[in-house]
Amino acid sequence: MRAALLAGLVVGLAAVAGSAASQAPARRVMSLDSCADQYVLALAPREAIVGVSPRADAPDSFLRAKAVGLPQRRTTIEAVLGAGPDVVVRQWGGDARLTAAVARRGVRTVSLGDATDFDGVRANVRQVAQALDRQVEGEALLARMDADLARAAGAGRGRAAFYLTPGGYTAGPNTMIDAMLRAAGFTNASTQPYFSPAPLESLVLNPPKAVVLGFFDLTRAGADRWGPGRHAALRQATRGRVVASLPGAMLGCSAWFAADGARVLAEATR
Repeated sequence: MRAALLAGLVVGLAAVAGSAASQAPARRVMSLDSCADQYVLALAPREAIVGVSPRADAPDSFLRAKAVGLPQRRTTIEAVLGAGPDVVVRQWGGDARLTAAVARRGVRTVSLGDATDFDGVRANVRQVAQALDRQVEGEALLARMDADLARAAGAGRGRAAFYLTPGGYTAGPNTMIDAMLRAAGFTNASTQPYFSPAPLESLVLNPPKAVVLGFFDLTRAGADRWGPGRHAALRQATRGRVVASLPGAMLGCSAWFAADGARVLAEATR
């Protein structure tokens, strides 16, 4: 009898503790740049987001619709302390002095890695999810990413595809673009690592059989608007060879939505 009462008491206390934990307020979070914005907007409850970057609702922000109405803050110590976050998420925003200053005031800083493959994205998602105590949401996001990757796998049947931007740049190994192409079953026609100027004359004289365009949906001032990637001769040479034109919002940051790009490529191919 006494054992039964004791067991019931333990169960009751555990239930109370679990209920209290579930009712704990969400950790207040602020993101310092447009790539950090994507992770915060995807994982944090809206009421816990005390600040996003000034570019959170820009055309090349994947989750720009979720950013509408949230406070946009500058990347300064005054802005961070004024917002009062428990956690700050950054990739390229801020600097060592800012992160050290907020750390001295008890604010945790999560610095995202510059992911060049989907394993790097997984690490970033889990890092932010753990800091915000949103592991369930993080794993759900990764499950959707993996489902898109599974749907995309093998669609390109090993064909070489060349990636091109309006500014006349391409992407080789050690980039998220390369990981996206490979996830959709293509090989990357560009073998030079990282980002580099595309060999435009060679593309006109010997057009690749498959071309993937990126950022052509965005009309920007300067080089992109009148860039070599938009040259009439190049458009003519690649006519009928474009597999897909991927929106800038899908490409601007190394994140889980690169799997959306792989899926789009696969669907266009099939």
